[in-house]
Amino acid sequence: MPTPRATQKSLIITADDFGLHPRVNEAVERAHRHGVLTSASLMVGAPAAHDAVARARALPRLRVGLHLVLADGMACLRPGAIPALVDEHGRFGQNMVRDGVRFFCLPRVRRQLALEIRAQFEAYAKTGLPLDHVNTHKHFHLHPTVLELIVEIGRDYGMRAMRLPFETTAPFWLKPWIALVRKRLDRAGIAHNDYVFGIAHSGQMDETTLLAALADLPGGVGEIYFHPATAGDSPLTHGMRSYRHADELDALISPRVAAAIESLRVRRGGFVDVLSHIGATP
Repeated sequence: MPTPRATQKSLIITADDFGLHPRVNEAVERAHRHGVLTSASLMVGAPAAHDAVARARALPRLRVGLHLVLADGMACLRPGAIPALVDEHGRFGQNMVRDGVRFFCLPRVRRQLALEIRAQFEAYAKTGLPLDHVNTHKHFHLHPTVLELIVEIGRDYGMRAMRLPFETTAPFWLKPWIALVRKRLDRAGIAHNDYVFGIAHSGQMDETTLLAALADLPGGVGEIYFHPATAGDSPLTHGMRSYRHADELDALISPRVAAAIESLRVRRGGFVDVLSHIGATP
């Protein structure tokens, strides 16, 4: 017999990269005030993090979590403290396969990784914002070493929920690994969603794509995540050259999308809102 969690439909709508750029922060605020956005994931070491925190403090119903950056972004600690992780400017590299091997095999690198993860949790704690959830840039917490460190360190900072980056269209070879991540989170008492939308269409979550996802929404706790930003003359980062940030913002403030969500009569909010309602948070 299906469990109540499997038959109910709950929805978290999240913007990642909060704090990356003022254009992102403006989009998050607009999508929350005038659209369907319920949650945002904060990059604490990003250039516009202070502006993001100030906006979040003025948006008490916006649920904010920590978007840990361990690849393709800026660290919180100075380069001299974590030389095995970052370049002379304090930036992580983009070769996640190489770095993943180093995280797993080299104790010195793992120690520095733990220091940086703790520093990002500490920076988030200093904002004074409640910690709704934790996830990682580019889903790096699928790596077992990264996941284990986040679970261990996150306990000290009241972490209650994490994103499970499982998309229903995921390739078959990834599903056993996702099952192991789910099992590890369950064993640690860390609440999580059942599935996400946004991986296959990262940076391309326009109105048409979002409406299609809503029309085929499975049972359980779902998260749909975005990378919205207001329009600008240049990409936010080199890796986002193909991202249609403004189209994603338009989707989040679309009256058609709002009507589609309203017709579903799903429970909405942040991770803690949705998961506590079904008794899934510790």
